[in-house]
This record gives sequence, structure tokens and C-alpha cells, in this order.
Amino acid sequence: MTQFLTGKRALITGGTKGIGLATARALMEAGADVVICGRDKEALDAAVDELRRANPGRKVSGQTADVSNSEAVRDLFRSADKELGGLDILVNNAGSGVFRPAADITVEEWDRIIGTNLSGVFYCSREALARFKNTASSWIINISSLAGKNPMAGGAAYNASKFGLNGMTEAMMLDHRQENVKVSYVMPGSVDTEFGGHPSGKSNWKIAPEDIAEIVLDILRKPERTLVSRVEVRPAKPPQK
Repeated sequence: MTQFLTGKRALITGGTKGIGLATARALMEAGADVVICGRDKEALDAAVDELRRANPGRKVSGQTADVSNSEAVRDLFRSADKELGGLDILVNNAGSGVFRPAADITVEEWDRIIGTNLSGVFYCSREALARFKNTASSWIINISSLAGKNPMAGGAAYNASKFGLNGMTEAMMLDHRQENVKVSYVMPGSVDTEFGGHPSGKSNWKIAPEDIAEIVLDILRKPERTLVSRVEVRPAKPPQK
């Protein structure tokens, strides 16, 4: 792989598994230094160790953080400042989901989903944008979902978070496109991860996390004159109903 991201510094939320970890791998292989975060310390340490062993000479570190907490996000970005000396790329990947009828979703579950999937992206993006004022080119890439345009039974909280995320992302793109900041979002369909309590590696028809990571790289590869604002991606051949 061409190391076209050499010298770039990236922060990836939800980077301990699934799409986040695959994206961290891809960015490091392309030359970037990386900070990842996650809520589980053991999983975070294991992911950082894997990334470090696979990419000798690259900087990689991890910070435990719940992105739904604005103070934790502030500490996360301060840690990234210390470890990387600045930031060029933010990938907002951390996500949460509960899939039940609206009447059965608890207030605590609602707050967690909206807090992680929507407020957390705002908190992280706000911190990143303050730092991007000092860079020649920078990116925010938000991992959304096709649930951000397609309502589904049982998806009241998750749909709300992703519909909101898509709207917020497009507004941020318009707000900051004249400041050398590119803001994009990726809307995957079914991805073969443990999200939502499903086991990973069991569905060969689903999108692989590495496929989404490659799309993130494609967005970052585009020349300065070109902005990919949105990517929709689906399994090529899902099971017939």
C-alpha cells in the first residue's frame, strides 16, 4: 500500500474492534500515526498492542473514553495532542444501538444511543475543528448507517441518532468547507461485526469491516479539489426474503 498518509495524525473513536479497528489498521498501513479510543480498557490495550506490532515505527496510542461525555472527549483530545502533537483526521465511529419497539426502549437506552451516536460526534467534531484551524488540510469522516435514511421497525432510537447524524454532518460540511476542512459520512448497510449483539465472522454475505476502512481511505485519497460528501454501501448479494 502506498503510504500517502505519512505525516498525518488521526483519531478514531470506537477503535478497539469492527470498523474502527479495521480503519485504524488501514490508516496506519497508509502511513498515519493514530490514537484510538474505546470504553473497555482491556480491549483497548489489546488493539493498541496489535496495531503497534503490525506497524513498527508508527505512533499509536489508546485512551479510554465514553464519547457521550463531553469532559471525557476533552481529555481524549488532550491525550491526542500529547501523543501526536496535533490532528489532521477524525473518524467518528463509536456507536451504540438497541433495537426494540419505541414503547420498550428505556430512557437510559435512548440517552445512551443519542449520546453516543449524535452528541458524541458533535463533541468530538467540535474539539477537532478547533485544532483544524492550524492545518493546511483536514478531514472529519463520520460512520453513519443506511438507517440514517431508511426507518425500520424497532429502530426508533437508532434511526433518530443516524438521521440526526447525517443532517449534522452535511451542515458541518457547509460550515467549514472554505476552511480546508472536508466533512464526509459513510452509510453502510449490514456489516459483519459484533454490533447489536450479533457475532462477527458468521455472515459471508455481509460487508466486511475492512471494506468500510477501504472506503475511508478512498475518501482521504481524493485530490484537494474534490470532496466526497456521502457514500452509501450495501451488501452486494443479501439473502432473499
